[in-house]
Amino acid sequence: MSHEVVWEPEALTQAERLAKTDPEDVRQVFTAVDRLAQEPRPRGAFGSANLLRIHVGPYRVLYEVSDRQVRVTVIHLGRIR
Repeated sequence: MSHEVVWEPEALTQAERLAKTDPEDVRQVFTAVDRLAQEPRPRGAFGSANLLRIHVGPYRVLYEVSDRQVRVTVIHLGRIR
């Protein structure tokens, strides 16, 4: 079953801002987030059952999984380094 991926407005604004200076890595973030639709709890994700984070290049993505709503909600995107 595929989950719907939703970006919170603040997280999307962060992605747009970061893409101005680092478009290739931010593109990789969007690709990784799209994969969460099929596998919302991938190997290497940190956190609890429903609040997780993944690292993609120099970025971390904080997201929430709702199996009831079949949704992955991206809450925050930030730089690791």
